[in-house]
Amino acid sequence: MNAEPVTLEVDGAQPVAGLLMRPPGAVACYVFAPGAGAGMEHSFITACADELAGLDIATLRYQFPYMQRGSRRPDPPETCHATVRAAVRYANDLRPALPLIAGGKSFGGRMTSQAQALGALPGVLGLAFLGFPLHPAKQPSDARAKHLYDVKVPMLFLQGTRDELGSLDLLQALVHGLGSRATLHLAEGADHSFHVPARSGRTDAEVRAELLKAFSEWSAAMIEGVRST
Repeated sequence: MNAEPVTLEVDGAQPVAGLLMRPPGAVACYVFAPGAGAGMEHSFITACADELAGLDIATLRYQFPYMQRGSRRPDPPETCHATVRAAVRYANDLRPALPLIAGGKSFGGRMTSQAQALGALPGVLGLAFLGFPLHPAKQPSDARAKHLYDVKVPMLFLQGTRDELGSLDLLQALVHGLGSRATLHLAEGADHSFHVPARSGRTDAEVRAELLKAFSEWSAAMIEGVRST
């Protein structure tokens, strides 16, 4: 299905472009922030949006202001947080309303979780991360994840076992420390871009389908759990 172009009004910054994909039978909407080096039309982001639509999950993907300007240098965190909030605000205004999940790929997921930690994103029931960037490559640390302990909604971590930005032992310890709020799904052999080598016997498309199936199943269970409390 085709994505609908939208415009998001960001407090204190220029408006940014977004793409809304809403299948007729949508049961939830994923507010989907892109990674730092790629915009909302990156092939991985686009493929995820297309395949989530096939799983009856709407997506609202969007640019950060620096992407809108064509710059490579990310905006200050405050601007990124404001952009996340603008996207959530837009998604909340959709009618009929859909349960909201927020997050994104790498940097976009981290900016979303920081925004949530600083002040709950209205209407967002849970966060989902596609490759959470726990640390820079070859510099293992969990310092970038400290704010996650201030996030009170359920979180899903979709991560490759070869992710150089997410040391597996540190990530597993983090998820354990977060307790019942956190769920980890590992894609065996996948790197930070969810690419797998040919010797794995799987394709990148198969890995992506596995991840999005896990996303869909977690979303359904999480939404049901929230509604029953």
